Amino acid sequence: MTSTLTPHPVERANPARTGPMARRRTRVLALPEARWAAAATVFFLLALPLQLTGAPAWAWGPLYALSYVTGGWEPGWEGLKALKDRTLDVDLLMVVAALGAAAIGQVMDGALLIVIFATSGALEALATARTADSVRGLLDLAPATATRLSSDGGEQAVSVEELVVGDTVLVRPGERVGADGRVLDGASEVDQATITGEPLPVPKERGDEVFAGTLNGTGALRIRVERDASDSVIARIVRMVQEASETKAPTQLFIEKVEQRYSLGMVAATLAVFLVPLAFGAQLTDALLRAMTFMIVASPCAVVLATMPPLLSAIANAGRHGVLVKSAVVMERLGQVDAVALDKTGTLTEGSPRVTDVRPLPGSGLDDGELLTLAAAAERPSEHPLARAVVDAARERGLDLPEAEDFTSAPGVGVTAVVDGRTVAVGAPARLLDAAVGVAGELEESGRTAVLVVVDGTPAGLLGIADRLRPDAAATVASLATLTGTAPVLLTGDNPRAAAHVAAEAGIDDVRAGLLPQDKLAAVQAMESAGRKVLVVGDGVNDAPALAAAHTGIAMGRAGSDLALETADAVIVRDELAAVPATVALSRRARRLVVQNLVIAGVFIAGLVVWDLAGDLPLPLGVAGHEGSTVLVGLNGLRLLRESAWQRAATQGAD
Repeated sequence: MTSTLTPHPVERANPARTGPMARRRTRVLALPEARWAAAATVFFLLALPLQLTGAPAWAWGPLYALSYVTGGWEPGWEGLKALKDRTLDVDLLMVVAALGAAAIGQVMDGALLIVIFATSGALEALATARTADSVRGLLDLAPATATRLSSDGGEQAVSVEELVVGDTVLVRPGERVGADGRVLDGASEVDQATITGEPLPVPKERGDEVFAGTLNGTGALRIRVERDASDSVIARIVRMVQEASETKAPTQLFIEKVEQRYSLGMVAATLAVFLVPLAFGAQLTDALLRAMTFMIVASPCAVVLATMPPLLSAIANAGRHGVLVKSAVVMERLGQVDAVALDKTGTLTEGSPRVTDVRPLPGSGLDDGELLTLAAAAERPSEHPLARAVVDAARERGLDLPEAEDFTSAPGVGVTAVVDGRTVAVGAPARLLDAAVGVAGELEESGRTAVLVVVDGTPAGLLGIADRLRPDAAATVASLATLTGTAPVLLTGDNPRAAAHVAAEAGIDDVRAGLLPQDKLAAVQAMESAGRKVLVVGDGVNDAPALAAAHTGIAMGRAGSDLALETADAVIVRDELAAVPATVALSRRARRLVVQNLVIAGVFIAGLVVWDLAGDLPLPLGVAGHEGSTVLVGLNGLRLLRESAWQRAATQGAD
């Protein structure tokens, strides 16, 4: 069932702004398609009980007529415009079939078809509008203004679009970077998870590159602008998402791939059934009745419903288990994937740093608990993600943290505080010691971030911090490999060492690390060009272009960015990674049921058509046979609503 409603275009993002852009989300009833569909549904629901309870036709007839008008005028009009372009689609035929059903007394059946069509068009329009909202909102990541430094050291607040290559800007602690550039002076740690997906802030000092929209930490940075606002990484992400969405081939359900031929054939056959008997002297009424019967029994209603119930049932079942599949087309496409590309941070991993190791050094006189207590007490006043990880680890162990005094924080170095009369420093080993500590090297080789704890000037121990692998990550990777016949690929912006460690734990051999969004997009496009149907699973802004370009994209819902959630075709709402292979397996079962239903519908249609052409098929019997086949395929598709269907899919995904 192809919607002929005109989609709402995604606005081209313009990085030049004069002020902050408010996040706007399109309301459902702001869309004309949604308003017409709602009106058609209301009129149908008002008419149906009146008809079923035996009310006179004048009570429910006008309500059905209003349902036909409000829900059918737009697809009908679009179908007529398509005729002008010498194109015939099922939409127009379905409207004609609905009117034909009304003409022979099947008013309720025709109205139901109209409501289904109108609702489908409204859902498509809403999905398009919400994606446009999210793309526009992406530019909120970049600040509207920046502090430009003049040659004499003066400061001037300017709009980011006024910045040119070569300007120097000042980024204070806690501010977002206003332009892509390189650090001239200062040291800090910058959270660039929106761009690279790295879970921890990255130390930045003279000569390091920074990106617009990333969040500065506790130090001030002087940055030389190296790209115009229109060419920043954030602006390029917007363009890549839009271009990938626009160039992605229009998707259709299986039956829609033959709709043009079917439509032309049905119209030609109906005219022939009407005109040929007239040419041989048949009565006009008899010829018209036979042609109308033919049109009803040969109409694609049963075929369309043969396709939709299994897919919609699968969508509903997945929804009950925390997976939002955005359309029947997506559910069909999920079962076609034969390659998988996974993001690391927030997808394979939990997306937040945790303390994995507590290593007191020999001679420190401290045990694990004492070392962690001193480190957590010193870190508690800090807002750094590593500091929060240390404090959380101490609280999970139930440790009592004493108050820290004389707290100081040095960007890129660490913190210092007095705890119970002892001076405690916590920071990076390379910055607090003249020589590397062997334990630190061991931790870093295993993919962890090493944090050194110094007590009264003497190294006391190290903490290992890492983004923990999801408990079901390895099983999910194995399941996806079994379902697709190909091992998944890891695409991440994180550093190669951390990526390799996570990949080894998850059972992935093909690791591509240090990727910017355009690199992820290129990797997916290369796989698609090689003939693969790629499923991308991610959660961040940096994953959005790849999600848009892939055959199918799935976003992790709990920590997923707005853009990733809107760009993806499906969302794992409960953040259970194991739901990905289960949904793929459920889609494949739905596709098998679609094939079964098409066979059933085809047999019924063929039998009724032959009866009508070769014999004398009574109109009521033709309608009954047509509706019976519709009910039969509908009930067959509803089998996927059962709980056992999901359990079977989950088991199949785990095999």
